[in-house]
Amino acid sequence: MDVVVAPGPEAARIAADIVERALRTKEQPVLGLATGSSPLAVYEELARRHAEEGLSFAHARAFLLDEYVGLPEEHPERYRHVIERELAERVDFALGAVQAPDGNAEDLAQAAADYERAIAEAGGVDVQLLGIGTDGHIAFNEPGSSLASRTRIKTLTEQTRRDNARFFDGDVDAVPRHCLTQGLGTILEARHLVLLASGVSKAEAVHQMIEGPVSAMWPATVLQMHPHVTVLVDDAAASRLQLGSYFREVRAHKPGWQPW
Repeated sequence: MDVVVAPGPEAARIAADIVERALRTKEQPVLGLATGSSPLAVYEELARRHAEEGLSFAHARAFLLDEYVGLPEEHPERYRHVIERELAERVDFALGAVQAPDGNAEDLAQAAADYERAIAEAGGVDVQLLGIGTDGHIAFNEPGSSLASRTRIKTLTEQTRRDNARFFDGDVDAVPRHCLTQGLGTILEARHLVLLASGVSKAEAVHQMIEGPVSAMWPATVLQMHPHVTVLVDDAAASRLQLGSYFREVRAHKPGWQPW
């Protein structure tokens, strides 16, 4: 696990570099896209590189991590719409190249299985962007989630609903109680995981993820079991790290030939 302590704009550039490398070196790259506030600066930087430097997504496919269950198709906070606004409509993805779980399917279990199959048939995810919740969840894998879980329906905790109420005009009652989410086992199959976190509210979750024992109580700790993870955190999010000074030293002396 590469842990990089860097200001938000620099972290976004590093994450965008990782995505760009996949886009430029792979014939049919597959991206995993997260929503929430953590990846927004990355999407802004990728859109800039597309507009100003010709970075193309035309040969790429993308899969969202999760989707709310039961939001009306036109609701602006459906994650499909969020990704369209923040990235897909600003670059040159081919029509239909960006897929999301169907949170309005009549048979949600079948929709989850279909989504798993679509990811596998695309060849798996090359670069998966991630955020982390204050309780250590990644995607919508809440505390207690199986570390081997696959795409499925989950019930959101009250903490997650309160955290996400900011996207619903502060109204926690407007936040759905259920979602379809990629499982922890699904996420671990991506070839490169890139997690971003900022702010002191994420500090305990970041500490547990990196330095705590692997536990379903802190789902993000499962990333310790993956061979290629890049964690990008600002000083506030890194403030609980016991090894913070070591991670800064590692970065200062990182060999030039070693990619993130």
